[in-house]
Amino acid sequence: MQTDPKPGTLYIVGTPIGNLEDMTFRAVRILQTVDVIAAEDTRHTGKLLQHFQIKTNQTSYHEHNRSSRIPELLQQLGNGKSIALVTDAGMPGISDPGYELIKVCIAEGIPVVPIPGATAAITALVAAGLPTDKFVFEGFLPAKTKAKREHLETLSSESRTLIFYESPHRLIETLQSLAEAFTPERQIVLARELTKLYEEFWRGTIAQAIAHYRDKEPLGEYTIIVAGSPPNAAQLSEAEIVRELETMINQGISRSQASRQLAQETALSRRHIYKLALLIKTQDEDVEDVT
Repeated sequence: MQTDPKPGTLYIVGTPIGNLEDMTFRAVRILQTVDVIAAEDTRHTGKLLQHFQIKTNQTSYHEHNRSSRIPELLQQLGNGKSIALVTDAGMPGISDPGYELIKVCIAEGIPVVPIPGATAAITALVAAGLPTDKFVFEGFLPAKTKAKREHLETLSSESRTLIFYESPHRLIETLQSLAEAFTPERQIVLARELTKLYEEFWRGTIAQAIAHYRDKEPLGEYTIIVAGSPPNAAQLSEAEIVRELETMINQGISRSQASRQLAQETALSRRHIYKLALLIKTQDEDVEDVT
């Protein structure tokens, strides 16, 4: 069923994440027939439009101009213009400022119509070989190491498959943070250059990934798929964890070793358990309270 774009409507148009053959017939038709295309990068989108011989006028809409651009786009929509929102790759609104425009349009009663297309997160997930029945998309993690690790701590007991985006220059640091929060033995898949000529999937444990990318320079944007917490992991309260730690430490096992062992047996991270271990005082030492 083909219909012309309706006046005063925002179309969320998915574009290829790499391979131009993934562009849909519907997406091409909508971009050809709307009044305006709101693009994250007009130069980048211009190449796509040229390839498909689309001559529709563009306007820029991105992270740095959204505050001023949203009122302009709302005015055009209110005047009956049809607008297509596109991002540099994939579906607008996924880890980009398209969400803000979409949210405002819905609040103003402006029709919002999605035109489905490729998304790196789902493309990587279905080929990862990890469970796909339940998953969580986390997008980009915080850039600062402390904030990143604290956020990952909250996900350490998550049983669903986890999906992250990461840039190459932060990849190794992020892998190290994942190892601390989820244990180094957790299964992980790293995907890059999706749908392109040099598409690559790397599969193994987090520890193996760290070793691999220390020897091989990370290149390109990565989609990271991490297995969820094992379903058979013991679900212990902090009080129960502390009692286990006290028993192990009194048996002569070091705090570090005890924390590592319990992290492998439970859904909590080694780092979190080690913090609890530091609070335990033994007969021959006086440990400073680190809380």
